[in-house]
Amino acid sequence: MAAAEPRWRDPIAFYATHAARFDAARSRAFSERDWLAAFLALLPSGGTVLDLGCGMGEPMAAQMLARGFRVTGVDATAALLDRARARLPAGEWIEADMRGLDLRRRFDGILAWDSFFHLSGAAQRACLATFAAHAGPGCALMFNSGGAEGEAVNPLFGEPLYHASLAPEDYRALLAGHGFRVVRHVASDPACGGRTVWLAQRKDIEE
Repeated sequence: MAAAEPRWRDPIAFYATHAARFDAARSRAFSERDWLAAFLALLPSGGTVLDLGCGMGEPMAAQMLARGFRVTGVDATAALLDRARARLPAGEWIEADMRGLDLRRRFDGILAWDSFFHLSGAAQRACLATFAAHAGPGCALMFNSGGAEGEAVNPLFGEPLYHASLAPEDYRALLAGHGFRVVRHVASDPACGGRTVWLAQRKDIEE
């Protein structure tokens, strides 16, 4: 049996412990607005979105629901999902780990915002296949990464919080291998809190 991950590499345990503090601290200033607009522009009106690592659904899922999109949020932290269900009853909220997820459904858009980068490099590689398995024709995909390959442990609420990234060329190769083309990529975008963002789309939209 494989050894359990140390706590500092377990984002589920971190957010379960600090759900209330994270909810209170998470900015609703919505610096993500331009990126979310670009993502939603690739979707049909009222389309379906799979929001992986959705947390309490704010601000991203809330903004998508307000614009008439149908959101299925997935998160492994029950305390955050309870908040999403109470505040955003129009959404569908599923308690699950994005790693190995199999909903047997396909979506018009897949979002892994401020969540995907908490996974190890190996888990991120595997999750690209999970994304592809849930991607409908022309599906838009958006996620965050680091700017270069490596791991980082940053303190939050007095505890270490793990992040990892592949190299940009690895993301490009993985996306292409799973049938996505990169629409836009910005490293350390100053207009979005310094996030590195990938926006991609299934190539079959062009076929």
